[in-house]
Amino acid sequence: MAIVETAAEHERILREIESTETNCIGPTLRSVYDGQEHGLFMEKLDARIRNHDRDIEKMCNHHFQGFVDSITELLKVRGEAQKLKSQVTETNKRLQEDGKELTSSMEELQQCRVQQRNIATTIDKLTHCLPVLEMYSRLQEQMRAKRYYPALRTLEQLEHSCLPKAGQYRFCSIMAENIPKLRTQIRDTAMTQLRDFLESIRKHSDKIGETAMKQVPGAQELVDFSPVYRCLHIYTVLGLRDVFENYYRKQRRKQARLVLQPHSNMHETLEGYRRYFNQIIGFFVVEDHVLHTTQGLVNRAYVEELWELALSKIIAALRTHSSYCDDPDLVLDLKNLIVLFADTLQGYGFPVSQLFDMLLEMREQYGEILLKRWNITFRQILDQDNFSPIPVSTEQEYRLYTSQFPLQDPELEKLPLPKKLPFSEFVPKAYCQLKEFIYACLKYSEDLHLSSTEIDDMIRKSTNLLLTRTLSHCLQYAIKKKNVGLAELVQVIINTTHLEQSCHFLEGFISNITNVPPDTANATKLYGTSTFKDARHAAEAEIYTSLNAKIDQFLQLADYDWTSTAQGSGNMAASDYLVDLITFLRSTFSVFTNLPGSPVEHAILPGKVAQTACMSACKHISTSLMQLLLDPEVRQISIGALHQLQVDVKECESFARASPVAGFQGDTLLLAFSDLRQLLDLFTQWDWSTYLADYGKSTCRYLRVNPHTALALLEKMKETSRKNNVFAQFKKTDRDRQKLIDTVIKQLRNLIAQHQA
Repeated sequence: MAIVETAAEHERILREIESTETNCIGPTLRSVYDGQEHGLFMEKLDARIRNHDRDIEKMCNHHFQGFVDSITELLKVRGEAQKLKSQVTETNKRLQEDGKELTSSMEELQQCRVQQRNIATTIDKLTHCLPVLEMYSRLQEQMRAKRYYPALRTLEQLEHSCLPKAGQYRFCSIMAENIPKLRTQIRDTAMTQLRDFLESIRKHSDKIGETAMKQVPGAQELVDFSPVYRCLHIYTVLGLRDVFENYYRKQRRKQARLVLQPHSNMHETLEGYRRYFNQIIGFFVVEDHVLHTTQGLVNRAYVEELWELALSKIIAALRTHSSYCDDPDLVLDLKNLIVLFADTLQGYGFPVSQLFDMLLEMREQYGEILLKRWNITFRQILDQDNFSPIPVSTEQEYRLYTSQFPLQDPELEKLPLPKKLPFSEFVPKAYCQLKEFIYACLKYSEDLHLSSTEIDDMIRKSTNLLLTRTLSHCLQYAIKKKNVGLAELVQVIINTTHLEQSCHFLEGFISNITNVPPDTANATKLYGTSTFKDARHAAEAEIYTSLNAKIDQFLQLADYDWTSTAQGSGNMAASDYLVDLITFLRSTFSVFTNLPGSPVEHAILPGKVAQTACMSACKHISTSLMQLLLDPEVRQISIGALHQLQVDVKECESFARASPVAGFQGDTLLLAFSDLRQLLDLFTQWDWSTYLADYGKSTCRYLRVNPHTALALLEKMKETSRKNNVFAQFKKTDRDRQKLIDTVIKQLRNLIAQHQA
């Protein structure tokens, strides 16, 4: 079995050797040498070789005759081939001879083809280079002409379109190297033009604003905005739009701060305010135009932020500078300028309500300035007034005064010329000034977008301030100033009476110019009536004070002998000072109450005032005489002195009974002396029993005698009696009188103690 397998293996190896390429039989032969049957395999190999040799021999024998025949044929062809070679050689020689000219022509043709190809290549290259050169030339021309935005566009086209197509040439490299430099040059030049533009509009903003204030639209036509547009386009193309926007806004904010900073002397003239407003308007006209003609260089939020900043600065500046102004005309002109300023900016869409609110604040300041001016005016009128009724000699003069002041006096109208108006020049002048003040208030209220009711209320409140503060103080000044006489005080009363009566005409005047009926609900009423009443009462009080002061001057001349020993009053005459005083009072009241036969150069004192003045004078005389009796420095008073005082009181009572002023009922004026009269009667008649018995009863004869007063006077009489008794202590009558005085003093003290308890 092993032998069979070995034989089969050797057969396989032999077949593999026969079918495998020589360089690949190594592994096959190794398997033979690795085996144990090497000799047997060699035998089989030799047998196989012999078999193949026999096959080769058989094949050669089979094909030998054909090989011999082929050789014979080949020898025959050899001769023919030699002939053919000679012919080909000859033909080639002739062909070479004939082809030299053609070859030369072909070489020339080839050279032409090369040249043609080079020309085509050159034309192609030039086709790409010429646009580059043309565009670069155009770029240089645009740069020289300062057309930077088209130059930048040309530069972009040159860089991204033309140069890549042109190829790698030296001039292209130079151009490419110059492109960043040109961009920088264009950017810097554009920025320089923008700076010049910003500087120009800063300098000319007042002119722009002035034009806008005059005609509102079209002011931006004064400005060439092309540098802004150019620079914006250039920076946009360069991809630096954000840088440009930030720079522009930053620079404009700086300019805004400069524009909003007023000059320190702006308040001195209206022109200073005008320049300030013109610059601000010019600034915002430019910004508004930039807002609407560029896409996003400035936006609405940026402009509104600038305007809010400007508003706060403007209002603060105006508040500060207007506070220095004391000229109402300048304030009024400033108000009109602010209104024009606000209306102009409102036309460009800026909110201006805060400016009108500030104008209402300035209205208070304007009112204060008006009050100061009218205070001076009223004082000048009062200083120049002669405080005398106005004489009128012609109808024209009469109509002139009645046109200036609403005089309603039918009786005066009927009197023939010449005649006198009851008031002095102050009245028509003051009334005209009141109307002028109202007009001045109205002028400020115009164009403030206020309703008629608001204007009416503002005017009335301002007029009330004029009446209650300014005019009232001026009248008080006229009344209280030194050396003012009774005639002037009386005329002040007459004047204020007529001005009080004219208040409803002022009410109607205000209603006419504001078109608001005076009876409108919640309408402010004028305080003129109370103002003139207060002034009149002050003048009346001053008359009383002045009259009493004059009386005091007479009373200072009183020189009573308080220790007089005169008995009875039958032969006594009134004191000289008192006679002079009564004479003065009679003359005074005669003049100022228009009694028959009295002169009429002065104003006539109103009846009630005259009555009050007369009563006040009598009371003052009575009180002063009582004070003389009770003066602590007068330690002794004799009965003789009381008799002299009684004579003087009778003189006063005689004056009172003569009715120096009409209108008193019965003996009303005598009541002023009743305290003094009852006291003197009690002492001169020594009627103590009646006084003590009836004290406290309404029917008491000495009802107005105060026990304290009586006690004080008795003490002084007791002192006089005690000193007299030193020399007459042995007279029984004196001793009895001293005892009687002591008794009465004791009874009075008991009476006082009882009532105090």
